[in-house]
Amino acid sequence: MRFVFAIVAFVAAAVMIGLGIAQRTVLMEPDRASMAIESDGATAFTVLEPDALEANPGKQEITVSGDGAIFISYGRSADMVAWLGSTPYQSVHYDPEAKSLVSEVVTTDPADDPQAETPTETPTSATPAPTTTAPATTAPATPGATAAPAPVDPEVLAAATPVGSDLWLDEFTGDRFVTTTIDVPEGISVLIASDGVNPAPARVALDWPSDTKTPWVGPLIAGGALVFLLGLGLLISGFVRHRRSRGPRRNLPKGPRGRLPSAPKPSKRNQVTAGRRAIGRAKRVVIVPALLVPALALSACSADYWPSFESEQAPATTAPATPEASVAATEAAEPEEPAVEPAVTVPQMERIMRRIAVFTSEVDQAGDATRAAERFAGPALSARVANYKVRATLTDHPLPAAIPASPLTLTLPQQSTGWPRTVLTIAKNADDETIAPTALVLVQKTPRDNYHVVYQTALVPDTEVPEVAPASIGAPPISPEFKGLVMPTGEVAAAYADILQNGASSTFAPMFDLEATDLDEALNAANRKAEAEKANPTATLTVSTAGGSAPAIGFGTIDAGAIVSVNVMRGEKSVPNDGGTTGFQEGGSAAALSGFTGQSAKGVQRASDIQLLFYVPGVSAGEEAKIQLLGWSESLVSASEVK
Repeated sequence: MRFVFAIVAFVAAAVMIGLGIAQRTVLMEPDRASMAIESDGATAFTVLEPDALEANPGKQEITVSGDGAIFISYGRSADMVAWLGSTPYQSVHYDPEAKSLVSEVVTTDPADDPQAETPTETPTSATPAPTTTAPATTAPATPGATAAPAPVDPEVLAAATPVGSDLWLDEFTGDRFVTTTIDVPEGISVLIASDGVNPAPARVALDWPSDTKTPWVGPLIAGGALVFLLGLGLLISGFVRHRRSRGPRRNLPKGPRGRLPSAPKPSKRNQVTAGRRAIGRAKRVVIVPALLVPALALSACSADYWPSFESEQAPATTAPATPEASVAATEAAEPEEPAVEPAVTVPQMERIMRRIAVFTSEVDQAGDATRAAERFAGPALSARVANYKVRATLTDHPLPAAIPASPLTLTLPQQSTGWPRTVLTIAKNADDETIAPTALVLVQKTPRDNYHVVYQTALVPDTEVPEVAPASIGAPPISPEFKGLVMPTGEVAAAYADILQNGASSTFAPMFDLEATDLDEALNAANRKAEAEKANPTATLTVSTAGGSAPAIGFGTIDAGAIVSVNVMRGEKSVPNDGGTTGFQEGGSAAALSGFTGQSAKGVQRASDIQLLFYVPGVSAGEEAKIQLLGWSESLVSASEVK
């Protein structure tokens, strides 16, 4: 019976091992699904729509080939359409019936056009609408020949190129052939171009690597090996039992003298040979399974060959895009209402900050005021332009405050349905913890503009930033006239300017928490006037403080308050007494900025721009709630002789 069980075990082991090997060979599915589409060269841009990227499950491997430069980027679909504006582009979709990619030329109304509703689609064969930013090149007359790209005006190229846009979550560039693997969630599109002017690359291929895991290969092969060993054990035990059953028996007939006949004794040579053969057979019986089982076990040692008992989680995406909260809000919104989304995602903001940090370091070292305008605007730009002019004369004058790239301790984008878009972020200096964190307010005016730093302030020591919504939701924008705060954000700059001018006697002083900082004392007009006239008794100093012209930018907080950035301008005018003269301090920054180093009978004047970051409580916080100063910075922006 044991021999029967052994045979059954050997058959079961063969079936299990064979099935396990078959799963990795003849029964194994293809390792990827592939689709491709050719561009007809009619447009400068090709867009892979979300349904094309999601035609198959898994990560998307994109391969683009063409005759020149290649650019690939991905971002939120709405942002991509806004960036393209009225420029025609080839839209690539997935046709589930044909199970292939299809394309059509799309022309969309500009994003800032109030009449824009839905894109208008035309067949690929139709002539695309003319555009000044992306003219199509003429096809070569000779078949197989390649037309050389026509010369492009640098200004037109700069306006049309998608390279370096802050709207993209990531981008890739190359020449003639580029391949990359991404893993994008819903609502993401891929933009493909050459330089934004010449036709888009000719061929685009999409591959989805399949999951080739075979979790039952390991159990089948290992289980088959164990069943084989079990059958081997049954076989050996069967032989042993059978041999024992052939021992001496009783009641056998006796010989002539009453004794059993004795068998002839084998020779010593035969004994040795038989013993060796038995040992050889035993070794083969033991060695064959001993070699076979480890080999089978090692063949199934890969992690892909075994089932995973860990909880299944969605794979980490390399394309952080519209968060789940925003997607739900978009789906819940009525079709006729524009979707409200945060201006940026956290990874997108981290990428923007890295760019700005590198750009700022280069521009500050070069002192290039013209180039600085590519990333700075408003009070932040005025401060840097003045600093560059001072450093052109005083080489040892300190650089403007640097902008750290990371870590970002706060990212608060405004909820937006269009442009301009605004973001508040706070970055710490990773190399020097003694430097106060930097608060930045950035504004993107149009889809094709990059974010510009408008306000840059250093946080007050030990300040606590109010709790705000997560970046995946964003903060509602606050109107300067909003009455739900203890003071409308549009009035904060003028109110604090009055405090700096009149001190504690200002009618607005009770509305601000002046005990938390000493800024009002350090910049108090009366104190400044007294110090200046003590240092120069022959001149009279007049100090005037007023709200700046930069717009107040507010971000709503969870407690119905607001974080607001404003600026205050402070002017100082020194006029000589009794017909004397006065001037700027020799070797000072005002003299370097104005270029006036002598003495004047008319007097001299200077102006400083004070950038401020406040927390304004909501009216629900009660009458005792006060406006708190979170951060500030002061910069000399102009100086001259009195005319």
